[in-house]
Amino acid sequence: MQEQVVLVGCHTSKQSEETFESSMEELKRLAETVDSNIVAVFTQKRERIQPSHYLGKGKTEEIATFIEENEVDVVIVDQELSPTQSRNLSNEWEARVIDRTQLILDIFAMRAQTKEGKLQVELAQLQYLLPRLHGQGTSLSRLGGGIGTRGPGETKLESDQRHIRRRITEIKRSIEQVVNQRKQYRERRKKNAAFQIALVGYTNAGKSTIFNQLGKTDMLAEDKLFATLDPKTNKIKLPSGFQPILSDTVGFIQHLPTTLIAAFRSTLEEVLEADLILHVVDSSNPQIVDQEQTVKDILTELGASHIPVLTVYNKSDQTSEDFIPYSTPHILMSAHRNEDMIRLKSKIEETLLHYFDAYEVKLNSDQGKKLDTLKRETIVAEESFIKEDETYHLLGYVHTHSPLYQELVK
Repeated sequence: MQEQVVLVGCHTSKQSEETFESSMEELKRLAETVDSNIVAVFTQKRERIQPSHYLGKGKTEEIATFIEENEVDVVIVDQELSPTQSRNLSNEWEARVIDRTQLILDIFAMRAQTKEGKLQVELAQLQYLLPRLHGQGTSLSRLGGGIGTRGPGETKLESDQRHIRRRITEIKRSIEQVVNQRKQYRERRKKNAAFQIALVGYTNAGKSTIFNQLGKTDMLAEDKLFATLDPKTNKIKLPSGFQPILSDTVGFIQHLPTTLIAAFRSTLEEVLEADLILHVVDSSNPQIVDQEQTVKDILTELGASHIPVLTVYNKSDQTSEDFIPYSTPHILMSAHRNEDMIRLKSKIEETLLHYFDAYEVKLNSDQGKKLDTLKRETIVAEESFIKEDETYHLLGYVHTHSPLYQELVK
């Protein structure tokens, strides 16, 4: 059964009208992702957030009356609440009070499929809860299921801080093992000359659809926030025959909880290992500038700002005619059009040429295996067979980190 939900936001003088509305709209989409029924949205304009209750006294009482009269189950607040604010609002309102961070953590708990994903979510939730345990007896006893309660069970939450710290240490140790396994896998890929491309972007920009189309896979792609949580990789084939490895990553979002950035750092490390980043942007979204900047900021925070980027402005079929791209190099396209996917593959290859070095090589006719390797692991621009001396003449481009680089580029 759907839970009855009220959304609450405080518009401070630091925020523009547009930014505040965008944040509230995003909160609505996040709430819809957990299948809630939004019965009302309350907002208040203030100079700054009220330290003890987030909102002013009058607005807090108005919401309390509405909750009582409409049998509201959950109140979701647009910003991260301090432990004091959370405790005070729980005492004022006869409903479960969660903030934006808890909601995002809840969605991550719902989406996590792999052992690592589940561990990462539990770690982030426990780190979030640890400073909020003091004096939460009443609100914790209300946790029986529903929005904001997925992940660590009730008994874990009611345990003392020592137990939670012990559990955090255990999880970190388990995650470290998985991280080391993935590191070994990535090193093996590097050794095998695998060129790596990472798909990044704001949540719901269309990354998974592009991943599916490029690699022809059946990965989940749906119109919901954070549809992809656990990283996926697949080999793709570009027009010349070059075969890089493509990784899909979790979508970014404004105000991504710091606990999540820390906890999911290992998941996002796929991005740090990439040789090229495909930054997928929803070109039809009114908040495109903010969303594009959010992703750039997180990439900088991850230490990935040095990696070459091709910006993919997706959903061109829903974009206004006067749309102007902000970044270069870029491509404007729709992931649902086959001809656009062909253009994207060509654009990726064209972009790579700026970062690859040219080579020229002759191969004997009995070196067919070597020829196949060069077609898979470099970009072959021209290929001809010279009948006189029975040799293949190749003009191509190779990445400077490729094991083939030293023998091809003299």
